[in-house]
Amino acid sequence: MKLNWGAGIAILYGGFVVMILLLVGMSASQKIDLVTDHYYEEELQFQDKINKVNLTKALSNPLTWRVEEQGIMIHFPEEFAEDTLTGNVKLYCPSDNTKDRTFPVKAENSDQLIAGSDIKPGRYYLQIDWKNGTKAYWNEGVVVITKPGL
Repeated sequence: MKLNWGAGIAILYGGFVVMILLLVGMSASQKIDLVTDHYYEEELQFQDKINKVNLTKALSNPLTWRVEEQGIMIHFPEEFAEDTLTGNVKLYCPSDNTKDRTFPVKAENSDQLIAGSDIKPGRYYLQIDWKNGTKAYWNEGVVVITKPGL
């Protein structure tokens, strides 16, 4: 069977349309996670975060954390009374928002343990938004959880 040039052009255009439809279908099925669903509201509060970071840098005894076998141990400054500490500890996973976790600040003897059983393996941004009375502070860093349940 011999094809003329008109049939060749029709096959070429048909193939192009099929390829474009395939690419549109593939791109529509891709999972896209935003950093946060409320990015506009958080952007409006960005100056508050800058003020919290500046207060945190001025502390003589800063907040620290480390990954241990039991979980993530957060050590709050000892000069603060633990009954005045409030806030949230957020573990934000950039690659999968289903791994994100938020915990309330509950310090005992200036320490708080986030149990490893509550955290799936992965790379997380640790974001600690905490208050001592009326002064607000912000700490953040990166933690890597390598095995389930630590």
